Amino acid sequence: MNLRLLLGGSLWLTLFLATGCGQKANGQIVGEARAQQSLASSPTPTPSKQPTLSSQQVAPAASPASTTAPSGSKNVAQGPSLDLPRIENSARPAVIWVTVFDRSGNLLRTETGFFISADGRFVTTARAIEGGVNAVAKTAEGGIYNVTGILTASKELDLAVLQADVKPRKLLRFLDLNKNSNQSGGAGVVVVGCGLAGNEGSAREMTISAQEAQRLDLNGATPPSSVGSPVVNEAGEVVGMVTSAGEKTTGRPAAALESLLARVAVDTRAKWPATAETSPTPKPTPKPRIIYAPAPAFPPGVSQSGVTGTGRFRLTFDSSGNVTNVQVVKSTGNAYFDQAAIKTFRQWKSAPSQGWAVTVPVTFQTR
Repeated sequence: MNLRLLLGGSLWLTLFLATGCGQKANGQIVGEARAQQSLASSPTPTPSKQPTLSSQQVAPAASPASTTAPSGSKNVAQGPSLDLPRIENSARPAVIWVTVFDRSGNLLRTETGFFISADGRFVTTARAIEGGVNAVAKTAEGGIYNVTGILTASKELDLAVLQADVKPRKLLRFLDLNKNSNQSGGAGVVVVGCGLAGNEGSAREMTISAQEAQRLDLNGATPPSSVGSPVVNEAGEVVGMVTSAGEKTTGRPAAALESLLARVAVDTRAKWPATAETSPTPKPTPKPRIIYAPAPAFPPGVSQSGVTGTGRFRLTFDSSGNVTNVQVVKSTGNAYFDQAAIKTFRQWKSAPSQGWAVTVPVTFQTR
């Protein structure tokens, strides 16, 4: 009996040492801890399923953030717990901190996002980029990438797809989207925050309480920094993204992300809309001037000495300098004079401009 108790205590001590240093553990140590735990709980060990890595690389060492789920973040379902450290180590390198700036270079907001392709494409919320004209994406491992612009965004879904400037040949870790659009209620998932968020970025084991075509509900509370974080399954695949944190955590399922990505054409170029709307420095517009202005001829139908008439006419020029309209502002009091003036003014020319108008006085007088 004493030998059995001593042996059991030894196994417990081994498991404690393996899991108590999870924050510094690498993938091999985590695997040993799982093996010890399986040995302690069952005579027949069950091999742990390994995640599928999008970059086909072995997961790097765990980030400084704690790999132990925070208090209250355990799976409420009665099924077996997920391998939280392994899943976090697999997904963490693809999770980023997105910092957005306005036109004056002032910080607007910082939010979580994650890469979904090797060429630097990533997703975050549409609210994160609202009013932004520039952004920087950072990883917990020290990677810093300039964000060249937005590929597509949906305010209704609160989702945005952006492009980061990634050097060719640089191996970038990213996450695959889960192709199974229907996740069963009670299924265990993990919300993986960014390591730059400190303890708030620690992975949290949760369960799916409900899923619709464009909505994903999770059981459990998450901190504000979780907005924009990926929701992954045991294989490390994205089943959704958090769009609202707090006591009630909601998000968008992977199917909504897929529908948004379908809007991005092959030749779509990333851009910041606010930058495109900003007008360039206007060039000074030359002052309009008349370059051809013949004087109205005295009408042949009026020959009486002493007959006079004074009026004003408004001439409108197009951008090419042609008269497009002649309006009688004040008649000369003589129909012949008015007709002669209008006929002559239609021949006037101005230098090319933005289009303008001028009022010209005219006086007819016989000697």
